[in-house]
Amino acid sequence: MLAVEGLCKRFGGFSAVNQVSFDVRVGEILGLIGPNGSGKSTTFNLIAGNLRPSSGSIRLDGAEIGGLSAHMICHHGIGRTFQIPRPFRKLSLVENVTLAAYYGDAGRLSRAQAEHRAREVLDLVGLPSDPQATTLGLGAAALKKLELARALATKPKLLLADESLGGLDRAEMERAADLLGDIRKRLGITIIWVEHIMGVLMRVVDRVIVLDHGEKIFEGKPTQAVVDARVTEVYLGKSHAQTVPA
Repeated sequence: MLAVEGLCKRFGGFSAVNQVSFDVRVGEILGLIGPNGSGKSTTFNLIAGNLRPSSGSIRLDGAEIGGLSAHMICHHGIGRTFQIPRPFRKLSLVENVTLAAYYGDAGRLSRAQAEHRAREVLDLVGLPSDPQATTLGLGAAALKKLELARALATKPKLLLADESLGGLDRAEMERAADLLGDIRKRLGITIIWVEHIMGVLMRVVDRVIVLDHGEKIFEGKPTQAVVDARVTEVYLGKSHAQTVPA
């Protein structure tokens, strides 16, 4: 579905992403992971259209999308969440998601159609679809669900999930991971999950890409990643990596 080849992003003399290449297969959940500063968020934003690549290629179903604006990326069928949810506080939950549905279809939906889609995705993520329900009092987990509902309302074939576990406790993390797995199963969409927390993510993803200092250092199954010496060194330090069996 998605092919990333030789992707680079430079900020002046600093290379945040350097020659990163990977494919995303239809229907899979791909984990894009790495410690803080590894380049995963920059890679994510290059795919989502928030940044323009310095060089390299990003192709969706064979069509080049690298360098397109974020709204054009959305209209090509890529939806995204944001690490820090920023809902419209003066709008209800339904209105927040209705707006996303309308935007995602470039205004081709009627208001009634957009509201219908909003209620469907709110039900899917486990939030109230009552027109009177507001963002008032929503905790971190519920705000993450609202962020996910807004992304799903754009009807993506590829969902980019940005650090969906941040700010959650262990039980909330597990429920968030299970929710992404359930969404893949029920909607049949492909997911790239960008995260720096490895544990819960590893039980849901089919494959992982590990970045460090802007470069890809590992690609493979989650079970292989957790015993890879270089991945362990990146996350835990060299002394821990030396204890990992070859």
